[in-house]
Amino acid sequence: MANNMLHLTPPHREVPGCYAFPAEKIPPGTSAAAVSLPVVDMSRSRDEVCRAILDAGKEMGFFQASHIVEPRPVVNHGVPDRVMRDMESVCVEFFRLPAADKAALYSEDPRKTNRLFCGALYGNSGEKYWRDCLRLACTFPVDKSTEDWPGKPKRFREVAERFTVLTRGLGMELLRLLCQSLELRPDYFEGDLSGNDVILHVNHYPPCPDPSVTLGLPPHCDRGLITLLHPGTVPGLEIAYKGNWIKVEPLPNAFIVNFGLQLEVVTNGLLKSIEHRAMTNVARARTSVATFIMPTQACLVGPAEEFLSEDNPRRYRTMTYGEFSRGYTAVNMGSSPLHINTDLKNIQKI
Repeated sequence: MANNMLHLTPPHREVPGCYAFPAEKIPPGTSAAAVSLPVVDMSRSRDEVCRAILDAGKEMGFFQASHIVEPRPVVNHGVPDRVMRDMESVCVEFFRLPAADKAALYSEDPRKTNRLFCGALYGNSGEKYWRDCLRLACTFPVDKSTEDWPGKPKRFREVAERFTVLTRGLGMELLRLLCQSLELRPDYFEGDLSGNDVILHVNHYPPCPDPSVTLGLPPHCDRGLITLLHPGTVPGLEIAYKGNWIKVEPLPNAFIVNFGLQLEVVTNGLLKSIEHRAMTNVARARTSVATFIMPTQACLVGPAEEFLSEDNPRRYRTMTYGEFSRGYTAVNMGSSPLHINTDLKNIQKI
């Protein structure tokens, strides 16, 4: 395991060949300063929050959900600051543990529910990304699904479970707010549309000797319904916007929220699932936690009738999320990893 995990190997003086891409495949981000995404202040009125989420979804597909936007009073958005700090702390501590404490979790088998792995391999090219990842799955109600989560650091399971429960709760509340703004019934996204296991990716990007030749994650859209990212304190996320890659400046105590492909399908393209990527840096390790809310494998997903009309015909086929996921995997395994977004949208597009 130690030889395969970036964070367990001595610092590299140069990027190994399997992590390097030709310069033309890594277009640089905008040279402008990092930008702040639209901020949805959860302390405002429900109608204001609904409008802000809908506007952000139409424009960028990303926003930051915050409960500390001066001079508004602090209103708890469901995930207290202490929970966010504790989660970041135990995740950073996990990647500092000796290899022996993590060996049982290591697996390159994508069918394994909870596992620790390095980067990602695509097809026969052998290309990998500058990332180590701890993948965790959690059923709801939680029951015993967290028993296979790391036992070290000592408080990891307790902290991570509390974070997951509260973060999913925030995600479901955001979906209910979307229902109000889209004039859908309040429980439209309840049940199978959001009923799969919640998946956490604890992403760790070690310092990279040459960030210009590799990526932490390739350009992609998330395949699920909605993603909530605890970005940590080190920037690295970039999103595609108006033909450029723009650097995102995370706000303290805020989640970065983005809409997945299934939300774009349900709204027949009204809300956008936008490409994003993770960059590396030469000086500081970055640790982030992505929480994915997804449909069940058997859930039929297609455009809601509320978004179809003579002037706005159906743009996406209806299919099960399992069928979509198999297409997603096939595209990942069979095409260039730097150009998967168009293919993914075509899986379900008419």
